[in-house]
Amino acid sequence: MDVVQEVLEKQKRDLERYKPIIVEKHLEVRNDVGMMLCSDPNDLDEKVLKENKEDYLRELTRDNVQLLINEIWELPTERVDECIVAKLPAPTTVLPRIRKVPGPRALTKWEKFAKEKGIKKKKKDKKKFDEVLDKWVPTYGYRKADAEKQKEWVLEVPKNVDPMEDMFQKKIDVRNEKVAKNEIQRMKNIVRAKKIDAPRAGYLGPEVADSKTLRTVATVAKASTASVGKFQEKLPNEKQARGIGVKELIPGTKRKASHIGGESEKEENLALIKSILNKKPKIDVERAISLQKRDDRIERDQEQAGGGGKKKSKKGGRKGRGGAPKSGKKPKGGMGQRAVKKGGSGRKRR
Repeated sequence: MDVVQEVLEKQKRDLERYKPIIVEKHLEVRNDVGMMLCSDPNDLDEKVLKENKEDYLRELTRDNVQLLINEIWELPTERVDECIVAKLPAPTTVLPRIRKVPGPRALTKWEKFAKEKGIKKKKKDKKKFDEVLDKWVPTYGYRKADAEKQKEWVLEVPKNVDPMEDMFQKKIDVRNEKVAKNEIQRMKNIVRAKKIDAPRAGYLGPEVADSKTLRTVATVAKASTASVGKFQEKLPNEKQARGIGVKELIPGTKRKASHIGGESEKEENLALIKSILNKKPKIDVERAISLQKRDDRIERDQEQAGGGGKKKSKKGGRKGRGGAPKSGKKPKGGMGQRAVKKGGSGRKRR
């Protein structure tokens, strides 16, 4: 009996581990094989869901995935590189999108020319052997620039060029011009791909700009200041572009100068001065009383420290020699007066 019980338990464990591929549902699920999507319209068992949520959802997901895989195996299959693959049909579920599906990328000017002439792009080698340096040098990247510096450590100055001109800096300037030219060409490709005639400023398009475009660009450039072009000087016989205002320059905002209103500049300045002069200082009465009490206490302490037996002057201070009021501080050297005597002269002893 023990052997029979053990076999039955093993069979039960195998059934739990390897569940059957046939799944029964009250309502059939809707599978979109092309989108790999399974929609289950059956209601959830709320009682089982509350008792054991994780296991219930795991079992439900397993059954739905099994139904989706069953439909995938019904599709025609083929073997590719020791793998069995199935060709999925076109999806039937339409997913909502905030933007339209992007189309193919527009060809650049060079790609279009190469396609017309049948020019194929060749894969460049990563390194090539340089006979001057006698080593392998990368064909691109910063290591190539370092190799160029090592190879061209001296440059010849042509006869028709100023001998004091820096040929190394001239070479750097030529390279920067090429980089700027490539950037302009890249912007042209973007404008051509988006089918834009010409932006408001900067690049004016592949064709020669007309007078209307130039007038628009000049108006936008002058309005790109804090005063919205109010203090920009105008050229003689200059015309402003039509239909270009603050709302057109900055969509969604009402641009206004921070220091200029509808009134004249003189009135604005007068109003600013009046607002400053009319401001009343804030007086802290309690702090002023406390400071006055502190000053009175310090003056009273100084009078008590000086002694009350001596004769005071009219101003309230004690008198010293010559009737001058005596202060609590010791006089500095060289500031006193010499006492003139009949018997002789000399420095006063202290």
